[in-house]
Amino acid sequence: MVDIFSREIGGKTLTIELGRYAEESNGAVVVRCGDTIVLTTANSAKAREGIDFFPLTVDYEERLYAAGKIPGSFFRREGRPTEDAILADRLTDRSLRPLFPKDYRNEVQVITTVLSVDHENPPEILSIIGASAALTVSDIPFEGPIGACRVGYVDGELIINPTYQQTSEGHLELVVSSTKDAVVMVESGANEIKEELLLEAIELGRSVNAELVSLQEEIAHKLGKANADYVSVPQPSHELISEMESKFKGRLSDFLDKGGAKGERSAVIDGLKQEAKDLFTEEHGAGLVAEAFGKLLKKIMRDNILNNGRRPDGRSPEEIRPISVEVGVLPRTHGTGMFKRGQTQVLSIATLGSLTMKQNLDTLSPNDTKRYMHHYNFPPSSVGEVRRMGGAGRREIGHGALAERALVPLMPDEDEFPYTIRIVSEVMSSNGSTSMASVCGSTLALMDAGVPIKKPVAGIAMGLIVAEEGGRYSVLTDIQGVEDFQGDMDFKVAGTDEGVTALQMDVKVKGISFDVMKEALEQARKGRLFILDKMLEVMPQPRGELSSYAPRMQKMSIPVDKIGAVIGPGGRTIRAIIQETKATIDIENDGTVTIGSTNEESAKAAIDAVNGLTRDPEVGEIYTGKVTRVMDFGAFVEIMPGKEGLVHISQLSDHHVEKVEDEVSVGDEITVMLAEVDRMGRINLSRRAVYAEEGTGDGDRQSNDDRPNRGGNDGGGDRRGGYPSRSDDRQGGRGSGGPGRGPQRH
Repeated sequence: MVDIFSREIGGKTLTIELGRYAEESNGAVVVRCGDTIVLTTANSAKAREGIDFFPLTVDYEERLYAAGKIPGSFFRREGRPTEDAILADRLTDRSLRPLFPKDYRNEVQVITTVLSVDHENPPEILSIIGASAALTVSDIPFEGPIGACRVGYVDGELIINPTYQQTSEGHLELVVSSTKDAVVMVESGANEIKEELLLEAIELGRSVNAELVSLQEEIAHKLGKANADYVSVPQPSHELISEMESKFKGRLSDFLDKGGAKGERSAVIDGLKQEAKDLFTEEHGAGLVAEAFGKLLKKIMRDNILNNGRRPDGRSPEEIRPISVEVGVLPRTHGTGMFKRGQTQVLSIATLGSLTMKQNLDTLSPNDTKRYMHHYNFPPSSVGEVRRMGGAGRREIGHGALAERALVPLMPDEDEFPYTIRIVSEVMSSNGSTSMASVCGSTLALMDAGVPIKKPVAGIAMGLIVAEEGGRYSVLTDIQGVEDFQGDMDFKVAGTDEGVTALQMDVKVKGISFDVMKEALEQARKGRLFILDKMLEVMPQPRGELSSYAPRMQKMSIPVDKIGAVIGPGGRTIRAIIQETKATIDIENDGTVTIGSTNEESAKAAIDAVNGLTRDPEVGEIYTGKVTRVMDFGAFVEIMPGKEGLVHISQLSDHHVEKVEDEVSVGDEITVMLAEVDRMGRINLSRRAVYAEEGTGDGDRQSNDDRPNRGGNDGGGDRRGGYPSRSDDRQGGRGSGGPGRGPQRH
C-alpha cells in the first residue's frame, strides 16, 4: 500500500511517499518538490566489537539521468562522488548526528538517491527531510524528527526554498535544519549580510521547519515502528568515577589552571591518563578507565570555563590567540599568504590562469563551470600524526568549500579580471579552525597576487560550553582543538567589515537557542574585525600589478562569423597558434578573444595571428610575409595566416629580374604592398611598390609605367602585376606576349 503525505512549504507542495520502493529497508521514503524527486533509505546493523564512536554513514548518490545527462567519464557511468554530492551528504550528516542516543553504537547508513531534478528545486534539502523521515518511521532510535529548508534574500525579501535562479540573483543562501524547538545545523553563503538579517532568516527557517516536523510526526503516528532494542555502551561505575576524581581531579585542575601550549598540555595529560590506566585497568578494564578519565577531564575543563572564565590555555572567553601574518612567501608563485593564529598555521597560494582553465562540472547542478576554486589540504603532519596520504576526503572538501564560499561574493567580475583563479591552502599545523585560517590566508594570497577583490575577508570559529543544569553557558571566541572536541558547538563565521559572507554551525547537543546564536554572532563580529585589522597592517590593499610570473590577459574582439576561421577544422588552427606562440587563447560566443601570456612578444604574436585570420587584407596596406612557393612567373607570399598572394616577377624588385630565384627563396621574409584583390578574391602583391613608397631607387624606376599595373598589359606586352592570365582555361598565359608559364588557379 502506498501512502502519500503533503504540506505547502514556501508556496510549493512538498510530498513524502511511503510504501512504493525499498520495502526491505528499515525505513524508506520518496520526497518530491516540483519535479525534483529523491529516494532516501535508512538501515542499521549490529555494533562492531570494541567500537568507541557512533558509526553513522550518509551517502548522497547523484544520478545524471535525473537531469537527462550521460556521464562525461570514459566509462560513461557515475564514479566517485562529486564535490557537490559530498557537500550535500555532509549537510544531511551534520543535521542528523546530534540526534542519536549518546550510548548508541550500532552502524547506521542513510542513502539518498537523486531520481529527478527540475533545475528549480535543489535536491539537497529534500535529502535532509527524507533522511529524517526515513529514520522517524524506522525502528532505529532517532531523537528527531527534524525539518530543513533553504532561505534566500531576493529584492529585499526573505523567501523560503528559492529556485536556483532566485539564489543566483539574491544575497543569501542559508540552509537551516532544526527540531521543533531548536536549531541543529546552519550552512550559509552570503553577500555581506548583516548579522541581524541572518538571525531573522534563521528564525524564519526554524518556523518553517516546525511544519515539516509536524508532517513527519503525523507520518510516524500512522506508520512508524517501535524503536528496536540495542546494547548500550558500558558506562564507568560510580565507584570508578569517585576513585578517579579522588586521585586525579586536584592535579588536573592545578595543571589546567596554569594554561599552556597544546604539546605541553597533551604530554602531561597523556602521562596522567597512563597513570590512571596502571592503577585501575586490572579491576575495571582499559576501556572504562579511559572513558572515566575523559569524563573527568571534560568536566574539569568545562567547569573552569563556566565558573572561572578560564580556558585550557589561560585565555578569557573572548580572547583571540596571537596572530602572525606574512605575504610574498614563495618567490615563483603568483601570490602567497601565511596566516598563523596560535598553533594553527595555514599557507595559501594563489595561481592565475586563462579562462580556458575553468573547472568543468559534471553534476546535477545547472552550473557547468567554475572560475574560482579553493582547495584545502590537511596532511597528518599538521597534527603530528602518521597515517597514509591520499586524495581529498570529505573533511578537506567541506572545509575547502566553506573557505571558497566566503570569498566568492568579493571576487572581481570576469570582464574586469579575465582570469581563472585557484587557491590552495596548505595546513602547516592545526589546533582549531584551519578552515577559517584558510579564509584569511586566501584573502592575503589574492591580494598579494594583485587580484582586485572588492574587500578583504576574515574568518573566526566560535565555541560553546553549556552547563548540564541551570541553563548557564559560555560562548568562546577562537576555539582551539580541545575546546572543539570537549565543547557543544562549532560555529564558523567569515565576512568583511560590512557583513557575513559564509556561516557554518554544527552542534553536539539537541540544538541551541536563538539567544545563544545571537550572542555568538555578535562575538564573532568583534573577533572578525580584530583579525581583519591585523591582516590589513601587513597587506592594506591588493598589489597594483601582477607577479611577473603571472600571465597577462589582453582582450580583443573579432566578428562572430570569423570564430570558425580562428578555431579551424577540429581546432587545428587555434592549437597551432597556441603551440607556436606559447600563449593561451579563449574565444567566447560573442567574438570576445582573451589572449594570455607572461611574455609580451608571445602575446603580440598571438594577437597578430588572430588578426591575420579575421581581418580582411586591404589594398594599399604594406605587409611583411614569408615566401611559401617560388614559381617561374613569381613568388607566393603569406601575408596573414591562411592568406597568401602572388608577387609577379615584374613586381619583385625595382629593376629587371631575370629569374625569381635571383631575388627570393622559400622561407624568406619580404615586405610587400597589396596591389589588388581581383573579382575572384585572389591577392596580387608588389615589392616594387614598397620601394617606390619608401622613395628608393632612381626616378626612372619610380615612374608611373613601372608601378603596379591595375589591369591590362603594358606597352611591351607583359602583364605588370597580377596573377597569370586566365583568358584561356587550358593554360595560364602571361598576357599576349607568349604561352602561359604557371599553373591554373580557379
